[in-house]
Amino acid sequence: MSHQTPSFVSSIDTYLYQSLQGLLQATIVVQTTKGTVTGHLTTVMPDHIIVESGGSPYFIRTEQIVWVIPRK
Repeated sequence: MSHQTPSFVSSIDTYLYQSLQGLLQATIVVQTTKGTVTGHLTTVMPDHIIVESGGSPYFIRTEQIVWVIPRK
């Protein structure tokens, strides 16, 4: 019997990751493949970001991001 270990595969967009790190703590608008989220960028990880909007955290996978606009 063969035992296989599941693996997680994710592509990392290093340019997007570095750009988003520069926007930490800023208010942003994020267009995803499912809709738009406007809020405070609280966390940037290689595979996802967290945007605080209306008191709730939105965990957005970077693979789902279409574009990001910083707000003033």
